[in-house]
Amino acid sequence: MSATPSLTGLLAERLARAVDPATRARARLHLLDWLACVAGARGSAVADAAKRGEPDPVLRAALGGNLLEMDDVDRQGRLHPGPAIWPAALLAARDRGAEVGALLDAGVRGYEATIAVGRTFDDRHYGFWHNTATAGGFGAAVAAASLHGVGADGYVAALGNAGSVAGGLWRMRHEPVMTKALHVAHVARTGAWIGALAAAGVTGPHQILEGAQGLFAATTDAPRLAGFPGGGAWRIGEISFKPYPACRHAHPTIDAALALRDALSEGPIRVETYRDALIFCDRAEPTTAIEAKFSLQHCVAVVAVKGVPALADFEPAGIADPAVAAVRARVTVAEGADLNAAYPAHFGARITAGGRTFTAEDALGDPERPVGEADLVAKLRELVAWGGLATSEADAAEALVLRGGDDAPVVPLIDLLTRWTA
Repeated sequence: MSATPSLTGLLAERLARAVDPATRARARLHLLDWLACVAGARGSAVADAAKRGEPDPVLRAALGGNLLEMDDVDRQGRLHPGPAIWPAALLAARDRGAEVGALLDAGVRGYEATIAVGRTFDDRHYGFWHNTATAGGFGAAVAAASLHGVGADGYVAALGNAGSVAGGLWRMRHEPVMTKALHVAHVARTGAWIGALAAAGVTGPHQILEGAQGLFAATTDAPRLAGFPGGGAWRIGEISFKPYPACRHAHPTIDAALALRDALSEGPIRVETYRDALIFCDRAEPTTAIEAKFSLQHCVAVVAVKGVPALADFEPAGIADPAVAAVRARVTVAEGADLNAAYPAHFGARITAGGRTFTAEDALGDPERPVGEADLVAKLRELVAWGGLATSEADAAEALVLRGGDDAPVVPLIDLLTRWTA
């Protein structure tokens, strides 16, 4: 590595550590969660297009992994690591004929890189750039590089080249297009390529983050470097799981509404939350599934009428339900100063209705309010069914990911994705 100190050099040293068994076990849950999201997206228009335009089953899966808005989340980085990292790792594992243990270790390292870089991005970056794409590319490249057996020098090269091609503008949020899915598949495919090239000796810029004409200079006002690159335990354990099929910014509002459900039957409903939740999810009259998933008003109305939100509640019939629409009209949203101050370390929301108030300081699935293996298996089964797959496919995924040994080959996982995306 270069004698010049660099942020990627510091991160590379952290990535070169061995992965402990407990962290590897945690990675199995995230891999299962990503597979569940892929299964649930089978009936989407993106999946149909992928069958026609993408011959690789892993990349077809990558195009579907974030469609349902149920993919895992790093709150502080404001991004979804799993959809970018697992397909890149599987592409490299397939090329290497790797075993599951190596795949899991690569995933842990990919999460670490994505978290470390993603948490440096400030509000200016998040205002224009899709953090899952910009930071996720670092993790995808690192995961692939791990499977190709690189050391610290190789991780620096992979990180440098991933940063050199980082991109993904938020413009797609304002048009009814499929670009968000493309962002994720792009970083997975590009990351797998960059990781393989790093192992072959292709070098990359060491100071891609902090250097002149680097990523920070181009996309941030004040990068958040406190704590970079991290210390102690691998940070995959800090990632949140999503129990509801909606934007993560809506989840604390859903939790608060569930806590106050019996007070939502009549009268005004006031939602207070942090600023980014309003920027992304203030949609009083959603008309499409994606708009409904990004609507605080719709999420509250669904809870009031039906209880825990389900995938069908965000489809056209659920959006048009007169009872749901009537409640949506009673919901107002506003910024809460205390909730904004706690963000992004905590995603919170407060609801006042029927003379009562409830504040959800964290969302279900966050480390402070964890879900367990049984919850994630139930989510897998729900999404497998939603995707039109047989129950046996959920059994197969659970057996491969949660019950298989570290020395098991990755090929059966590729075969699973081939069936699911055909």
